[in-house]
Amino acid sequence: MKEDEKQAYVLYRLESAHKALAAAKACADIGLWNSAMNRLYYAVYYAVSALLFINDIQAKTHSATKSQFAQYFVKTGIFDQKYSRLLAILYDGRQKGDYEDFFEADKETIQIYSVSAKEMIEAIESKIKSE
Repeated sequence: MKEDEKQAYVLYRLESAHKALAAAKACADIGLWNSAMNRLYYAVYYAVSALLFINDIQAKTHSATKSQFAQYFVKTGIFDQKYSRLLAILYDGRQKGDYEDFFEADKETIQIYSVSAKEMIEAIESKIKSE
């Protein structure tokens, strides 16, 4: 892949992260807590996938994305462990909200994770821009 195509893909993924973050807010505004959790997870996932891609690290599954991020960016000290935990928590919340009966995320949880997700996306964008 050419460098300009690579950059375009990374920008697309980061834009997708911001759109998912906006969608999470829209869902939260009308009390759709599980949908908000889903969108928060994908917001962070898209940003992490952009980071992996720009660094030529392949991850074909969600689990691989989590483990590659931890291996190459958290264990090396580039990112704080809180971001790896956030990715795992949001993944679990999305799984529960999408597939478990009688699970409902709540307003307080979504508010906390919205702030954390935004912070993580901004940190990833900053790292990508510095490369």
